[in-house]
Amino acid sequence: MMLIPTHHFRDIERKPEYLQPEKCVPPPHPGPVGTMWFIRDGCGIACAIVTWFLVLYAEFVVLFVMLIPSRDYVYSVINGIVFNLLAFLALASHCRAMLTDPGAVPKGNATKEFIESLQLKPGQVVYKCPKCCSIKPDRAHHCSVCKRCIRKMDHHCPWVNNCVGENNQKYFVLFTMYIALISLHALIMVGFHFLHCFEEDWTNQQQAYRLPREGTAEARTSLHEIKQPLKSSTECSSFSPPTTVILLILLCFEGLLFLIFTSVMFGTQVHSICTDETGIEQLKKEERRWAKKTKWMNMKAVFGHPFSLGWASPFATPDQGKADPYQYVV
Repeated sequence: MMLIPTHHFRDIERKPEYLQPEKCVPPPHPGPVGTMWFIRDGCGIACAIVTWFLVLYAEFVVLFVMLIPSRDYVYSVINGIVFNLLAFLALASHCRAMLTDPGAVPKGNATKEFIESLQLKPGQVVYKCPKCCSIKPDRAHHCSVCKRCIRKMDHHCPWVNNCVGENNQKYFVLFTMYIALISLHALIMVGFHFLHCFEEDWTNQQQAYRLPREGTAEARTSLHEIKQPLKSSTECSSFSPPTTVILLILLCFEGLLFLIFTSVMFGTQVHSICTDETGIEQLKKEERRWAKKTKWMNMKAVFGHPFSLGWASPFATPDQGKADPYQYVV
């Protein structure tokens, strides 16, 4: 049995008759400047909603179960500011990753006029995507969900309902980093909450709830005596002990799961950036046809020139320069 090389299909695309520009409909007129990029995929939209719900759930538990009931105001204020800042940056990075064009190639540009405008020299070839009828730049791949060819496509992530590509990889990396940080922060706060509160307040509250409710004078007196010191002691939660335990256990499970998942994703993305090789290129073991650069140059190509605090901001758009018109030519 003869194995088909990985570049077999691109060899087919080199044939002039494969382009068939007469079968391509001219590309649609570009939309107004500033048009928002959004993928209408049911699974992706559902995953994005779940992502926001889980972050807001963590916000609710951290604020209303752990920080607000605490009488250590310095502890509550510092941790509240840090956690809310990280959560805000995580959600902002998620929005930028979801609503930023990842580097989509103009659809239907494989027309005779566009091919002639490239002014190809003898021996030069271009690639055409038969699915979206586009002339593919080097290192571009077609996404079946976005239904477009994406420059330097790494993968399609349903959690951000978008492809991770040339223009939004920075925001995706920041999203995974900030989610990992708030997950770690939440786990640490839950640990401190259990250590400082379990033996002190929860034991007294459980004793109060277990008292008989028959209404005897002795029972009412005992209930009053047990609850009275609770008002002056440090309260651990405004919810009942069983509810508090359930909320904290769910937060621990969520934090641990997303800490592991996003840390792995963050590490693989940073490695992909440093090696200048996307996830698809690693998976397909594609032959390297682009110039090799240093790791620092690769980082600046994704996060912007020069190094600054803007690297950590989802609101700072990286300066990646203009697209090379000859990137379609090989």
